[in-house]
Amino acid sequence: MQIDRNNKADAWLAHSQREQSGRLTIFLGAAPGVGKTFAMLSRAHELMRQGHHVLVGVVETHGRADTEALIQGLNVVPKKTVEYQDRFLDEMDLDQILKLKPEIVLVDELAHRNVPNSRHEYRWQDVNELLDAGIDVYSTLNIQHLESLNDVVYQITGIRVTETVPDALLKRLKDIRLVDLPVPELLERMNHGKIYLADVAPHALQGFFKPANLTALRDLAIQTVAGQVDIDYREKFVAQGQIIPIQNHAMLAIDGTEFSEDLVRRAHRIAERRNATWSVISIQKSKIENTQTFAVTKAFNLARKLGADTYLLYSNQIAATILQAAYDYGASNILLGKSAKKSLWQRLSSDHIADQLLEKQHPFEITFVQPLKAKNNESKTRIENSTSDWLEQGFSFNPREITESILIVLLGFFVAVVSDHFIGYSELALIFVVTVLIVAMRTRMLITIMSVLICFLLYNYFFIEPRFTFRVSAERGVMTIIIFIVSALLVGRLANQLRAQVLSLRAANSMSLQLQELERKLSTCVDIEQVLNIAKQHLESSLNAAVWLRVGAQSVGDASILNEKDQIAADWTQKNAKPCGRFTNTLTNSEWWFNPLNLVADFGVVAIRFNRNLQSIHFEQQRLAELMIDDIAQTLSRVQLSLQLENSRVVAETEKLRSALLSSVSHDLRSPLAAMIGSADTLKYYGDQMPETDRHELLDTIHIEGERLDRYIQNLLDMTRLGHQGLTLSRAWIGVDELIGSATERLKRYQPHVRIKTLFAEELPALYVHPALIEQAVFNVLENAAKFSPENVPIEVNIQQIESYLQIEIEDQGVGIPEDEREQIFDMFYTMQRGDRGKTGTGLGLSIVKAIIGAHMGSIEAFSGKHGQGTLIRIRLPLHQD
Repeated sequence: MQIDRNNKADAWLAHSQREQSGRLTIFLGAAPGVGKTFAMLSRAHELMRQGHHVLVGVVETHGRADTEALIQGLNVVPKKTVEYQDRFLDEMDLDQILKLKPEIVLVDELAHRNVPNSRHEYRWQDVNELLDAGIDVYSTLNIQHLESLNDVVYQITGIRVTETVPDALLKRLKDIRLVDLPVPELLERMNHGKIYLADVAPHALQGFFKPANLTALRDLAIQTVAGQVDIDYREKFVAQGQIIPIQNHAMLAIDGTEFSEDLVRRAHRIAERRNATWSVISIQKSKIENTQTFAVTKAFNLARKLGADTYLLYSNQIAATILQAAYDYGASNILLGKSAKKSLWQRLSSDHIADQLLEKQHPFEITFVQPLKAKNNESKTRIENSTSDWLEQGFSFNPREITESILIVLLGFFVAVVSDHFIGYSELALIFVVTVLIVAMRTRMLITIMSVLICFLLYNYFFIEPRFTFRVSAERGVMTIIIFIVSALLVGRLANQLRAQVLSLRAANSMSLQLQELERKLSTCVDIEQVLNIAKQHLESSLNAAVWLRVGAQSVGDASILNEKDQIAADWTQKNAKPCGRFTNTLTNSEWWFNPLNLVADFGVVAIRFNRNLQSIHFEQQRLAELMIDDIAQTLSRVQLSLQLENSRVVAETEKLRSALLSSVSHDLRSPLAAMIGSADTLKYYGDQMPETDRHELLDTIHIEGERLDRYIQNLLDMTRLGHQGLTLSRAWIGVDELIGSATERLKRYQPHVRIKTLFAEELPALYVHPALIEQAVFNVLENAAKFSPENVPIEVNIQQIESYLQIEIEDQGVGIPEDEREQIFDMFYTMQRGDRGKTGTGLGLSIVKAIIGAHMGSIEAFSGKHGQGTLIRIRLPLHQD
């Protein structure tokens, strides 16, 4: 049921994505001249009559009068002129179309290759950008330009089409319309010069326009349209829950031969016919040679264009790894390429992967795919390339490798010469076998075979009777030589396999280790700049390339190394969230490879510049770069989310503080002001009639409430200065008895009846503090204690030295503070509905104390009273040396 739900979700997503973005309509034909452009223009006139906003982006008339006549009455976007090699060429003005943003735009010849140094290499990429912008596109396409059919068309016509459109673009189809013409009518149009000029027509009739070719291409076009209609209806039905298809996934395994691209196309067609998802894997025993690297990279690039996932794996157990990959990637069908012919050596040395897969028990269907037979000229080219590749791989001599193998053989020969006096010639063969083993562990198989031959010649010439000749005198010697050669070859092969396995493990672990190291470094990052710096350093060291990164307007790296064209490419990638530059088909004139950083709150770009001599990027290196960029993007998203959460928390705390401040100000300013105004009004209207004592009492009320208001305002000012770090500590030496005495005297002016009991230890050291602030802190604690202590019960102040701190304890005998609230009483505007702080507290006094003590690197804590009643506030201040 989970698989069914996933299928329905995927189908619904694919269908809804086409509905939400711009929609593509393709007029498909089997060959040029069937009337695709005519049909598209006719449909455009119908849409205009229906009130739709239609623009002509580009239409290639090829001088046909009927086509030019249909353009009349349509709004045409003027082409832009592009200079290339002292020539001025016209191209579609993509930016102007995006600016006008029509409802529908006509873009003829989807497979057209743009002028070099254009933004995109192909016109279908321009169409992709228009679709992303929400513009519907009507376009035309001939069946031979479809990428997955490239090899089939070659088999039919003998012509290799170079301008192709990836099948992935068809996933954006809204509608596909077959424009068909019977073969005789098409040939008649050709003969009358309605397709090509008269001097070109005879050549076309003998080549591409052969009746058999056109018939086969018509069949391909009909099959393609039928397949696309079937896919669209399947997605709609599945999304609506009307059918529940079986999970279907095809996995192709390639080995990096020259037929790999053909196999990828065949696999794509098989997957399309089965309505299956698909993937391509390549398993290597060790670091592969340059020619194999190029073949695998090209095949993987083609597979991704056709919509497949690609995986490069390392293992010495090919069959087992294929099965494990099938389990891991959810395959239902394993596709294997079947080579046409193998040499005797290949048959003897092959691992018989197909036989191993067939012998194992597994739930997968195995399909053997035969590469299409090449035409004579291409077959000859492939044979030449294959031969040159084999020669390059087999006979590319590495001086270090050859020197090392020669030294090992000479060392083995020296050991054999020394041992010749102690052992027989049969035992000497073991010395040379060990020599071959050492060579095989350090070099390739070809060097190992050469070492076997050299060791055989040395052994035969110097140690087998008759010596110093290559003749063998006895049957026993012949058997010894045969056993030696067989043993040396077997040992060499096993050693080479072990070496390949070690190299494969190193290669497999290399990427994982680099990714783990990057993730470890990124896990400690807390801001965007730190992430960008670590990302730049790690990418440069791992890829051996120059790197520049930008997120929003924040960048890391010297931006001056990017020229104007590079900056344009970087801006395009950051805006469109798509790769461009080198190794892509977009803005290819840049030396940099630009990759997007898809973040939560913004888009970024990573620019990588490899060595200029690098013709193509190895798939493994490309995969490593993409995985690292994904990790960097995820970390940047995490940091952005953390910053957003922190900002939200600050906003919430600020709002909470604002509400508390308004509440406090409204209460604590209104109360003393009301008392002062009331006393003043009484004196004003009834002062002459009141006794002298009552007038003095009212004046005292005004004075006391005024001082209370002054203290509150001073607390607000102190808190503001402390909170904005605008307070500078002016330290001075002062005795603690002087501080306590000053704070006590000040408190008694406001509360004459308060009783304070002070206990001093003998010979207390002086404090190096800001005297006024510490006095204010002690005063606030004493005032808080006095406010809620019972009358006639003294407040105890105990001062003593504890190691390198001076400790001041102030204890009252009030109702106390619950343990779970003792930390909160130091928060700004926190008030309790009972206990020491009472309802009339402002919530500022103790928070100011905490800020002052903290500024002096001290601490303040609240405890229960020593006798189980009241509250004890403990202040600790560090002592300084003179």
